[in-house]
Amino acid sequence: MHDRNPMPASIKSQAPTYSVVVPCYNEEENILEFHKRISDVMNKTGESWEVVYVNDGSKDKTLEIVSVLSLEDTHVSYINLSRNFGKEIALTAGLDHAQATDAIIIIDADLQDPPEVITDLIAAKENVDTVYAQRRSRETDTFAKKFTAHLFYRLMERLGDKITIPPDTGDFRLISRRALNALLEMREHHRFMKGLFAWIGFPSKAILYDRAPRHGGTTSFNYWKLWNFALEGITSYTTVPLRITTYIGFFTACVAILYGCFIITKTLLFNNPVSGYPSLITTILFIGGIQIAAIGIVGEYLGRIFNETKHRPLYFIEHLHQAQPTHQDNIPEENLPSLGS
Repeated sequence: MHDRNPMPASIKSQAPTYSVVVPCYNEEENILEFHKRISDVMNKTGESWEVVYVNDGSKDKTLEIVSVLSLEDTHVSYINLSRNFGKEIALTAGLDHAQATDAIIIIDADLQDPPEVITDLIAAKENVDTVYAQRRSRETDTFAKKFTAHLFYRLMERLGDKITIPPDTGDFRLISRRALNALLEMREHHRFMKGLFAWIGFPSKAILYDRAPRHGGTTSFNYWKLWNFALEGITSYTTVPLRITTYIGFFTACVAILYGCFIITKTLLFNNPVSGYPSLITTILFIGGIQIAAIGIVGEYLGRIFNETKHRPLYFIEHLHQAQPTHQDNIPEENLPSLGS
């Protein structure tokens, strides 16, 4: 089981200054070019560094390529998860095993986030714990993507309880060791990393950058996955939907009472009863729809509570290779069972 406590002083001297954590899923067309560029950038820092690739159950040759890189480059660590757990969990696995003493950089392997921007992240890290890369514009996105992204960030801004998620930001960022230790204390299974980054607080700043087209392959995200991601973010980030459901319930009850008073008054004073069948069907469908929606919202939260109460590990590791081990065991590290809790 991975130890999430801060590293002892005796280990810090052996650990790299920077760790670059890279979750990967079917990135065989991008890994080699990405590694070349990330190596050029990190070597220019003049500090020790490692890159931690996390293979999240890729179906292509991603694992094979990363394995070869680890033999050729002593900076390379990699984690092969036992199956596909999703990007948020894969990212958590990489952060669990990042050994950096100074800062951890999170970046995707598809090269939409240019590795060269890392130089700006490092330059801006003085006196802050998080430097996040914020897109300068969304000119390359479709209208639908721009609209849904704008709607999502506005909604999160409205729903946030004293917590603000910066708009037009992803996982691409630099975080200090202190921020990482705080982040790793939170082990919920339904992980919305943007919300977790914002929740831990600590001083932060933004740098603007231009996002590039994907270098190769196709994205695994579609609109259905993005919808589920947004739903995950809202339900993991805030309980405001439950409060809104309560308000709707009160409002509906008030409307029903007023309508009932209207019907009684109209019948008693004017002897003009309201037509029964159409109004009854409309009322039943309206209230029934609200009830079903409310049950669905409550169900989303109950489902998350149910999953959390199982206390299952976040992930299992099939194979782990660390470029700069912090300890030695009699049994080779790659043969030890590893899991995240």
